[in-house]
Amino acid sequence: MASSITPKPFLGATKPSSSLSSDFQRLSISSLRISFKPRTNRNLQIQAAGSTFGNYFRVTTFGESHGGGVGCIVDGCPPRIPLSETDLQVDLDRRRPGQSRITTPRKETDTCRIYSGVSEGVTTGTPIHVFVPNTDQRGHDYKEMSIAYRPSHADATYDMKYGVRAVQGGGRSSARETIGRVAPGAIAKKILKQYSGTEVLAYVSQVHQVVLPDGSVDHETVTLDQIESNIVRCPNPEYAEKMIAAIDAVRTRGDSIGGVVTCIVRNAPRGLGSPVFDKLEAELAKAVMSLPATKGFEFGSGFAGTYLTGSEHNDEFFTDEHGRIRTRTNRSGGIQGGISNGEIINMRVAFKPTATISKKQQTVTREKKEIELIARGRHDPCVVPRAVPMVEAMVALVLVDQLLAQHAQCNLFPINPELQEPLSLHFPDFEPASL
Repeated sequence: MASSITPKPFLGATKPSSSLSSDFQRLSISSLRISFKPRTNRNLQIQAAGSTFGNYFRVTTFGESHGGGVGCIVDGCPPRIPLSETDLQVDLDRRRPGQSRITTPRKETDTCRIYSGVSEGVTTGTPIHVFVPNTDQRGHDYKEMSIAYRPSHADATYDMKYGVRAVQGGGRSSARETIGRVAPGAIAKKILKQYSGTEVLAYVSQVHQVVLPDGSVDHETVTLDQIESNIVRCPNPEYAEKMIAAIDAVRTRGDSIGGVVTCIVRNAPRGLGSPVFDKLEAELAKAVMSLPATKGFEFGSGFAGTYLTGSEHNDEFFTDEHGRIRTRTNRSGGIQGGISNGEIINMRVAFKPTATISKKQQTVTREKKEIELIARGRHDPCVVPRAVPMVEAMVALVLVDQLLAQHAQCNLFPINPELQEPLSLHFPDFEPASL
């Protein structure tokens, strides 16, 4: 920008000296060129890049499938919660590869280490750093994938977005990233259990065309031991055998199948969730649909509820023997108006067939040449058995985040005892460990 305006002194200013005047004349405004750099509106700046989840109990995952390792940073965990690596290892063992013949043969112990945020056996309230090293990488299995895109994988879209990608194991698109979810999910489940007696349990309810009939699992009484009693994680022994047989059949053909994981939450505190955009079921949907290979989400009566009339679908209220307001049925799935009502929360998550199969498929190279590809590497013929602890983790992360929000907004001051109940009603005697 240029100007020919002659500079004049401000009103009341002293006249510059002759030496200064000559210098000032040489530095005339007509010789100045002022450039303006466009300023980015701070409200439009990207604050995260998809690796952080939660508002108050915040989890950031890091690492890649064939890098040095994977893990997470957990920020916002309450202090004085008893916590050890053993607490996390239980669920990491349920998630790890190589558990049985129906999972990927990759051999990883997935042994975790806590590097910060815990002192003398309790959380300190500061960020918790969890790390799990990779020990069984086979980068050479992905040589072909460096030049061609695997069908239904994230190979092509990562290139379309970033212009570069980690070829070995799919990088961040690998399910190995979920270690960074399962570890903090174990922390969240412990907080929920100790504070309000809340239990989060998931199980396999469908493998391909083997579907567990409605009502065959009692959500009031089903236990973790029943779920873990077989390698497919279905609490019904008869259908578990059928599911295992279906996976075995497709595994020997070098193909894959999908399925459904059902998740329930017992003793969820009332009042979790918020109206409009932050409804509890909406938060749960986002959480579980962020898992790899997910393709569908149903809550409560789900799509089957569309076949009912309002009189058939409505959950009528009653007062139980303890004076609590309850619903006679639970087609709402434990949430009404986006807020938990104290009934069992239930949802179903659909997982697609594993994308990597050992059959020839048509694809294109990064140079856009059409070729045939046989994908290599070690992969699950069906992801749903290992997805069970992943679903539990994401549901627990949502609930503990909402628990902190509810306490801050609605329970910071004395509650209205006529209409509200303490968040810790189910476990009133819990006292956090003291340092």
